[in-house]
This record gives sequence, C-alpha cells and structure tokens, in this order.
Amino acid sequence: MSAPKKLFENIVNQFCQEDSNVTPGKMMSSDALKYKGKVFAFISPGENMVFKLGKDYPATESEASVLSEFNPFKNKGPLPGWFMVNKINSNLWEHYTLYALETFKNKKR
Repeated sequence: MSAPKKLFENIVNQFCQEDSNVTPGKMMSSDALKYKGKVFAFISPGENMVFKLGKDYPATESEASVLSEFNPFKNKGPLPGWFMVNKINSNLWEHYTLYALETFKNKKR
C-alpha cells in the first residue's frame, strides 16, 4: 500500500473511532469518509485528498500553495465548496479532515 493510501486509511480509522456518525464510504469510486451518510472527504485516484470545506471557505493566501479547487471534469468548472490537498502536503490532511467534519456538523440542514 502506498504511503498516501496508508495515511488516508489511518485518518479513516481515527475519525470513525472518535465519532459513531463517521463511516467509511465511496465517492466517485474512491474511498471516502461520510458523516451521517454524506461524503465530506475522499482520496482521489491520483492519491490526493479532497474535502468539502464549503462554498464560503475563507482560504488564505498562505493556503494557495496547498489548497486548490477540486475539478474532476474536463469541460465544466470545479465542484463548488470542494478543495484538494495533494499528497505532497499530506501532513495537512488530518487538519482539513477535521475542518470538513466540523463544517458538516455545524451546517444547518
């Protein structure tokens, strides 16, 4: 197993143990994390991690080098509110996983 996949697996295990509403799942055929059945983070086929941080996520200038809008399409724009952190910056995956989870928990449905 590659290092990024192993790290993702560790994050999945940690978050599932800490919150019974967090479960493993799938997103676009990729392994994902769900909160109450809704995906909030997943690992892309390129072994980058993608997070639903929200349309109003306040990205800072310092994040510009590690955080990019996620666009899996060839002829469309990026998915609103979804951001990707590549495997080179995998040390930040846990931070963004927590942020995405907290955003989901605090979102009024």
